[in-house]
Amino acid sequence: MIRSIAAAAAIACCLVGAADAKPKAPPRAPVPVPAPAPAPEPSFQPTAAAVKAHMTFLASDLLLGRAAGEPGYDIAANYVASQFAQWGLKPGGGDGSYFQKTPLIGFNAASEGSLALVPGKGKPQPLAFGVDYLPSANPTVADVKVDAPLVFVGFGVVAPERGRDDYAGLDVKGKIVVVLRGAPKSFQTEERAFFGNGRTKRIEAAKRGAVGMITVFTPTASRVLGFERQKLTWQSPGMSWRDATGAARFDGAAAVPIATLSMPGGAKLFAGAPATFDDVMKAAEAPAGDVPRFDLPVRLKASISSTIKDVASANVVGVIEGSDPVLKDEVVVLSAHLDHIGVSKGGENGDTINNGAMDNAAGISTMLEAARGFATAPTKPKRTLVFVALTAEERGLTGSDYFARTPSTPGKIVANVNLDMPILLYDFTDIVAFGAERSSIGPVVAEAAKGMGLALSPDPVPDEGLFTRSDHFSFVLTGVPSVFIKTGYANGGKEADDSFRGSRYHRPGDDLTQAINYDAGAKFAKVNYEIAKALANAPERPKWRDGDFFGTRFGK
Repeated sequence: MIRSIAAAAAIACCLVGAADAKPKAPPRAPVPVPAPAPAPEPSFQPTAAAVKAHMTFLASDLLLGRAAGEPGYDIAANYVASQFAQWGLKPGGGDGSYFQKTPLIGFNAASEGSLALVPGKGKPQPLAFGVDYLPSANPTVADVKVDAPLVFVGFGVVAPERGRDDYAGLDVKGKIVVVLRGAPKSFQTEERAFFGNGRTKRIEAAKRGAVGMITVFTPTASRVLGFERQKLTWQSPGMSWRDATGAARFDGAAAVPIATLSMPGGAKLFAGAPATFDDVMKAAEAPAGDVPRFDLPVRLKASISSTIKDVASANVVGVIEGSDPVLKDEVVVLSAHLDHIGVSKGGENGDTINNGAMDNAAGISTMLEAARGFATAPTKPKRTLVFVALTAEERGLTGSDYFARTPSTPGKIVANVNLDMPILLYDFTDIVAFGAERSSIGPVVAEAAKGMGLALSPDPVPDEGLFTRSDHFSFVLTGVPSVFIKTGYANGGKEADDSFRGSRYHRPGDDLTQAINYDAGAKFAKVNYEIAKALANAPERPKWRDGDFFGTRFGK
């Protein structure tokens, strides 16, 4: 009985369940589970130890100051090539090697020469070597003899965009132009550097038929550069390079550089002139620099000799090919000069080797760290990166001029990031980005600086014309947007920079005995790495800003 009741209850239960049951829905498709986002690529962190290792070798006495064309430079070049090879960078120098052979020409003043002022009446007045003048040299002709009238052309600036022509109303054909060193202080700092550059002045003089050029120190130039200091290096060689025809590349060569005059020497040219030398100097120091210009009442008779010789050296070139099939044909160049000034005759405290630790073992070492970062990254940049250790920067930006005009790697150079003489003697907290705001590189630099907590500062030393004194300028002259980063003046930077330039720059004291902050070196490598990485991966290549001075002149 109990079993029957239980069975009935079970049947009833089933019937109720059946009555209440609803048609079954078709099975749902499984909800896809999103794949986990790929982990972000780890950010490259340069190391102080690596920067120290490179600098320790490159600034050692073994390399004898790395002068271009000397064995010490060649040892340094082989060291850089070995680092490129170790990290798998492709040789980019041509002929399957890392070395771009550079047909250099070394030239320097062969003697003190002779200069004399010849008035309309009376005896010639000789100028005194080392007091009134220092002779110039050039790579195109060994012996220069000239006897011609003098014309004072102020700063020698021709700037149509500013409505300024210092040659207006003057006939300089067949004459020697006298130009003031530098450019008006009211000019924007980078444009001021361009117009103050000797090459720019020489080109303008040659265009107008001048047969020679004399440069005169101003109070500002005397304070910043110093005639007395130049007297110590008056026979230091400059360098040019031979083109495919064998001719020396020397823009404006027809306006032969004859000499640089001290202020006392320059004053002698203005005796009996329409304006006094003091009045001219006063006008030159004013912001507008609007000096009177006129024929001088004397001729100059000069005899100058140069020693000219061929020099064997090379740029060192390593390549990381871009990963994008289209953008890899566009090239971002990271550059730093490998050379320094070699051994001094006199020296200081028995030391004659100019080791060039800051200038520019520091720049090369931080560029090598950036190269290691790109070489070891899991993902290669879209554009091709070319790393160049340049020769003969100290002799006239010659290695960079040769590479920029005759690149040894395929593809179109679209940007240059140049690393030169970071002052690694303090923990820098700001940077100066020369040239950045002239192109779309500007926002890239700002973003990289912001990401590292670095402030951007204006040029703190506009009188020095730094924009035209480092290798990025060679790329600018070929129309390539470029940037040159300098460690700034904040957080003790001014004191460190002033002390270095005052007692160690281009002297034996720029060696490894300095209190070098290698952590600052790693930071400097990092900011340049981030800038180059952003440029290499950007959707569009850098472009000059509309109407930019350098973009308009050279970017076309």
